[in-house]
Amino acid sequence: MIQVVDVETGANLDEYEAHAALSRPVQELRTEARHLVKTLAGRRVWMVNSTPQGGGVAEMMPKLVSLLRELGVDTEWAVIGTEEARFFDLTKRLHNAIHGVGATAFDAADREVYEAVNRANADDLAGRLAADDLLVVHDPQPMAMGAMLAQRLGVASVWRSHIGLDGENAATAAAWDFLAPYADGYGCAVFSAPEYIRLFPPHRATIIHPAIDPLSDKNRPLSSVRVTGVLANAGLVLDHQPVLTPPFARQAERLTADGHFVPARDAEAVGLLFRPMVTQVSRWDRLKGFLPLLHAFALLKTERHRFADAGSLHARRLDILRLVLAGPDPASIQDDPEGQEVLAELTAAYRGLDAETRRDIAIISLPMESRRQNALMVNALQRASSVVVQNSLEEGFGLTVTEAMWKSAAILGSSACGIRQQVRDEVDGRLVADPSDFEEVCTTLNAMFSPPGQRATWGRNAQRRVHDEFLVFTQVAHWLRLLARLADPAQHGGPGYVAGAA
Repeated sequence: MIQVVDVETGANLDEYEAHAALSRPVQELRTEARHLVKTLAGRRVWMVNSTPQGGGVAEMMPKLVSLLRELGVDTEWAVIGTEEARFFDLTKRLHNAIHGVGATAFDAADREVYEAVNRANADDLAGRLAADDLLVVHDPQPMAMGAMLAQRLGVASVWRSHIGLDGENAATAAAWDFLAPYADGYGCAVFSAPEYIRLFPPHRATIIHPAIDPLSDKNRPLSSVRVTGVLANAGLVLDHQPVLTPPFARQAERLTADGHFVPARDAEAVGLLFRPMVTQVSRWDRLKGFLPLLHAFALLKTERHRFADAGSLHARRLDILRLVLAGPDPASIQDDPEGQEVLAELTAAYRGLDAETRRDIAIISLPMESRRQNALMVNALQRASSVVVQNSLEEGFGLTVTEAMWKSAAILGSSACGIRQQVRDEVDGRLVADPSDFEEVCTTLNAMFSPPGQRATWGRNAQRRVHDEFLVFTQVAHWLRLLARLADPAQHGGPGYVAGAA
């Protein structure tokens, strides 16, 4: 049933403010909070989602909750639970359908399972809620629960959707039709992009972009020595010299030509720190576009004579260029058959390449036992890369893009809605119109390496954009405004407000 999560505090606002690059946004948040927090005095805010770990929502939640608490807002994070396996099968189908793929119909049995699990969790949470509490429900899994509690107790509630598609088809129509009966239980809804707004009229919808914690293990600054140390600890580079810290208990593994994962240091060195590197780090998900990126890179390598004159510096660059495709340890996704299928498809495509091309591609499994060490590996991989790619066919937002932009990486992204909310083509990086088009991805990737100086400009612009738009301090300020409006519509302008007003 309901689990109240014990939130780790992490860095406090004073520690953020001590960093020159973060001082101004922290000061702006504190100034705005002084007025808004008074409206929330005596009320408790409940953030509810479906998992305490894994995925962007669970990753953002601890910092959002801890900063609201530090600013004086009584906030709890609760997670729904069930032993009904059919529930999460259903919600995975809903997730995919909202992205336009998979199921085009949901039946009465689906609704029965969905409402039964939500009703049980609503019963559990109801005893902990006061009438003047504020309820924020994240994503489709607990959406019915929030509507039930709003009807039963009269609590003011917000539905926060982190996913969406900037288009419609039979699958999206089926998903939104399934969720439609629960929309009236919410005073307003929050989406990640205007194109995603469904079920709610404009005056009851707003936009709050996801955001990153700049001092988390995944995003904090790492010196060149620390980057090298993390990669050595993870087994991703050979430690030719002594490093300060011992090897991680679980190290990264690399896919071999026979289709097995072995310790990365036992396979041929990928060339991190020495070669230009193209990297994508994501879940093993078809929508992340791993397979077309693999084929595009293979095309760039096998036909590099098309892109560079023999003997030129660019020809040398393409000769030694490497690709890293990294995702979670397959053992950690046993409960995700789709992830296993995607990894199997990627493995088959990799094994089908010629031996020379395979040597220039590393498919990396990142262990998940230690959240901190996993985050440091991602941080170091992104910082060691010349270009960070997110070739998603669809993307709700894509915090992997935000994370890399914050590190001043040159970004190659798709034109998926969530990515184009962040990356401006030829300003912060490059966008491809069709991430499934091998030729377009290949030629755009080649263009990013010639001339190489342009990547530094894109990286600087990307970091500035994250600083101004996508840091957690901006996100918290938007939530404070929305919660204040929900708590006191007369003073703050109504429970819902026009998209973009935040």
